[in-house]
Amino acid sequence: MSCRVALLKMQRQGVLELPECNGKPSFQPRIERQWPIEQIGSVCCDLKELGGIELVRVGSRESKASRIWNALMERYHYLGCGPLCGAQMRYLIKSPSYGWLGGLSFSGAAWRVGARDSWIGWSDGARKRHLGKVVCNSRFLILPQVQVPNLASHVLSLSVKRLSRDWLERYGFEPVLLETFVERDRFRGSCYRGANWEHVGSTCGRGRQDRNRKNAVPVKDVYVFPLRKDARQVLCCEPMSSVVNSAPKESKEAEDWAEEEFGGADLGDRRLTNRLVSLVRDFYARPQASIPHACQSRAKTKAAYRFFEHPHISMDKVLEQHYERTLGRVSGQDVVLAVQDTTTLNYTAHPATENLGPIGYRLDRGIGLILHDTMTFDPGGTPLGLLDVQCWARDGEDFGKKKRRHEVPIEEKESHKWLISYRKVAEAQKRCPQTTLVSVGDREADIYELFDLALKEPTAPKLLVRASQNRILAEGQGHLWEKVNDQEIAGIQEVHVPRRGRRPARVACLSVRFAEVTLNPPQKKKGIKELTLWAILAREEEGGPEDVKPIEWMLLTTCPVTNFEEATEKLSWYALRWGIEVYHRTFKSGCKIEERQLGHADRIEACLAIDMVVAWRIFHLTKLGRETPDVPCTVFFEEAEWKALNTYITQTPTPPERTPSLREATRMLAGLGGFLGRKSDGEPGTKSLWIGLQRLDDLTAMWKVMIKLLVPHPQ
Repeated sequence: MSCRVALLKMQRQGVLELPECNGKPSFQPRIERQWPIEQIGSVCCDLKELGGIELVRVGSRESKASRIWNALMERYHYLGCGPLCGAQMRYLIKSPSYGWLGGLSFSGAAWRVGARDSWIGWSDGARKRHLGKVVCNSRFLILPQVQVPNLASHVLSLSVKRLSRDWLERYGFEPVLLETFVERDRFRGSCYRGANWEHVGSTCGRGRQDRNRKNAVPVKDVYVFPLRKDARQVLCCEPMSSVVNSAPKESKEAEDWAEEEFGGADLGDRRLTNRLVSLVRDFYARPQASIPHACQSRAKTKAAYRFFEHPHISMDKVLEQHYERTLGRVSGQDVVLAVQDTTTLNYTAHPATENLGPIGYRLDRGIGLILHDTMTFDPGGTPLGLLDVQCWARDGEDFGKKKRRHEVPIEEKESHKWLISYRKVAEAQKRCPQTTLVSVGDREADIYELFDLALKEPTAPKLLVRASQNRILAEGQGHLWEKVNDQEIAGIQEVHVPRRGRRPARVACLSVRFAEVTLNPPQKKKGIKELTLWAILAREEEGGPEDVKPIEWMLLTTCPVTNFEEATEKLSWYALRWGIEVYHRTFKSGCKIEERQLGHADRIEACLAIDMVVAWRIFHLTKLGRETPDVPCTVFFEEAEWKALNTYITQTPTPPERTPSLREATRMLAGLGGFLGRKSDGEPGTKSLWIGLQRLDDLTAMWKVMIKLLVPHPQ
């Protein structure tokens, strides 16, 4: 089967051409087989009375041990004897006094498991490379007539000690991690806990083929057992030690930014990659348009819908190449802020869309999707691209679990999204060792497990979070706010507060205090130690508007803060968190993602991936025009675009001798979107730019036609 899959993939990629199939494949139904086995009597004693438990390794399938193993599994195990997936190792459990007591097997790991992958923290590239080092305990049987306390945990311990050696002998390498799945309705997993396996979460009940999310498979608890202390580090090792050159694979120069960003995407078929690049161009040319309006033709519209319905297209696949391009931009910076935040996508107006869930704190507050993304910024506030996007629909039947939040592990809560995002930033940090990455979060990110994760490794990314809980400090230091408030004022810092609604922008004067604090772990969270962090309290003492609540930020960070300059640096970093709010507004209002009608949540997610990159590009243009206004506009605009823009604005077909600067071209583009350019208007924002981009695309197309008529032989 592996050979057939490989041949079909090569045929789709045009590497070879297979002859036509000469008939439909016929699969024989499974035939129940009976193997002779000795009758095993009842065993009820202590573990010591069994004698030395022996694990008998099963050799070839024709051996006697194999026949016995198959017979035991067929008769007593609810899954039967197989088939087992991939590489495998089987053992029989034997007692010198009582004979066969059961059996177990290890085989290939599951391709994707959310709970396991989050615990490991590896990227898609690392998973593809190291998945073979993860082995699944696919069968475990103690015969029902064998009632011996602690036998199962003892057998698991013996198998763990022996498996690495046997696996190396058979396959030439040692596994790093073991996994297993325990069906909740049948078992409690006590033997795995007794053998020091770690429970990391549970499955969703979907299975490998459940694309329509029918959840027809029983929910299973996921347990893992590291076979070495550095198992996570080994599995998270990237295929390449540095940032991959994310330019397109072709030797020819990229035609535009869309090809630069997505031309190297690996979607399994080059035609899908070409379609993705085409869709990005169309969506960027008309950010606010519907899919038929953006595609401009019936054929391209049908191709777009087929693209979003393709079984191999997902949000992660579409964004994978953009993540690589983001890493390329990140690696050129000294400090990068990875800001993560959550927003909701409301599709209440489209109730026919499948697989949506509640988005509010009440079931009647609408349906849609939850989105948690991580956007990178340089210290000047210019967005460099996305590092992680998580999108999901809440389960309406599980609504109200907030009441039992203290009883549920962090892996089963929505707040686990912050840890997942931080691990993605940690992967980026490993691939960009010359860059200091700082993960930034608002008050919702005030999670003790997140601080614990950030302090586990000295080379991990830094963490900067606005505190929401007045935590108890260690060694009788009182509470967080009291401790920091008792410190002397280190200085006064001015912070620009952006406009919000009808409230105008203003400059706030904040008094700054800081202190090193040691947090006590929450009482209900066992196994977590005290954590030492730095706290910064910035408070607007006086001088603010009367009708506006004064600013008060309590920031917790893993970055050392020993003086006023270091404290103000962290305040300026947190002030840039507002950029992700502007970004969310851009792809909601500018790209009209909440108006997409695609009938299914999976298709919306694939479309959302394109809209998010288009919104980043518009936001990037906005900030670039402010940060580097004097560079030539050709760094962002194609030649035909800026010439068509200049022709329309100046009403003359002759282009200027000097190429306009980026600021000049940006203001002309914003003028198409209604920007007036008055002294009080400041610099153009994202809204006027995305409206101007829609008009610019039509102007450029017309300019290309007219220039051929007016200048048939240009020099």
